[in-house]
Amino acid sequence: MPFLIKVVVSAFVIAGVAELGKRFTLMGAILASLPMTSILAMIWLYHDTGDAGKIINLSWGIFWAVLPSLVFFIVLPLTLKSGMAFGTSMILSSAVMFLAYTAYVFILGKIGISF
Repeated sequence: MPFLIKVVVSAFVIAGVAELGKRFTLMGAILASLPMTSILAMIWLYHDTGDAGKIINLSWGIFWAVLPSLVFFIVLPLTLKSGMAFGTSMILSSAVMFLAYTAYVFILGKIGISF
């Protein structure tokens, strides 16, 4: 599948979430919480490779990576509520999430889980 088609479809999904979120916050949140990026990535990966094993590995990797990403959604609203500027809140939330990922991967490695 040409790269441009992947970009256009993916962009429409992201833009759709943003537009829906403007009008109906709950619906935008529900759509955004769906694993759209993961689903699209799996579709593109399978289309390009036809390899179910790659989809299995990606799916397990995503599963293990979800927990530390939730830290972002805790820190962002807290920093915004405290009056921090949006850009600063995004950077801080992303940095805290990165630290959570780093600690998480270290901990998983210690108990024998790798992805």
